Amino acid sequence: MDTILSVAGVSKTYASGHRALEPVDLDIARGEIFALLGPNGAGKTTLISIICGIVTPSTGTVTVLGHDAQKDFRSARRAIGLVPQELSVDMFETVLATVKFSRRLFGKAPDDAHIEQVLRDLSLWDKRDAKIRELSGGMKRRVLIAKALSHEPEILFLDEPTAGVDVALRRDMWRLVHKLRAGGTTIILTTHYIEEAEEMADRVGVIDKGRIILVEQKAALMRKLGKRELRITLSEPLSAVPAALAAWPLKIAEDGRLIYAFDAEDERIPDLLAALGAQGIGYKDLETHKSSLEDIFVDLVEQKDAA
Repeated sequence: MDTILSVAGVSKTYASGHRALEPVDLDIARGEIFALLGPNGAGKTTLISIICGIVTPSTGTVTVLGHDAQKDFRSARRAIGLVPQELSVDMFETVLATVKFSRRLFGKAPDDAHIEQVLRDLSLWDKRDAKIRELSGGMKRRVLIAKALSHEPEILFLDEPTAGVDVALRRDMWRLVHKLRAGGTTIILTTHYIEEAEEMADRVGVIDKGRIILVEQKAALMRKLGKRELRITLSEPLSAVPAALAAWPLKIAEDGRLIYAFDAEDERIPDLLAALGAQGIGYKDLETHKSSLEDIFVDLVEQKDAA
């Protein structure tokens, strides 16, 4: 793996004694989209803030493109673009001036063509002379993304980038993410919209209560932990699964359907249907269901809480 970002033993304990982050080890590959999932307060923003140099870690090191993020902060930070959750702009400044200023902050020479392209990609070019306070919430969030892209970073952090954004703006943002990724930008995102992570990410990390539960290729994670169910709508409801079918992992759902859990390699469904017929059990409909990434995420967090 061509590692562009490495986190080694990074933890955070605040002066109050609150342990926000347990020691984290994480390597991010160049050009990948990595989704970090977790409930509110799980430690996602703390980890991102440490990587971006906003928060000082209690232990551990962060290396960005070979630069130690603490000892060589400027070089490490120059490679990173950050889209935070909270708005952090001068509301009385224009869109164009704000984005140009962000580029200068990172010591980049003026490049009007690049700034114009970023604003056009985000549908902000027509609003370039508008003051930020005049924009809608969704457009203000686009300005945050434009600021983060102004200095052409190789790594882009998106911390809940589509929170509070309408569907149309969300689609525009994800089109931009695809374009950036195609151009070689490494993208690390946190999101509550798990379907977005399912669609976009190459790898998924799950964090809860400051601890990374797992890091896995998305496809492998869904193969390994995803569940499949055959949901059978019966012609007549059953009060219990007949003893003759005890060898089958069947259960009766609250809505009366018969549920059969199976994996992708299971080829016994015709045998199950034959067994139902042999018991005189008829059915009206068959439906298969595959676990989503959200189902897997919820199961992982619940299993950890129960442990």
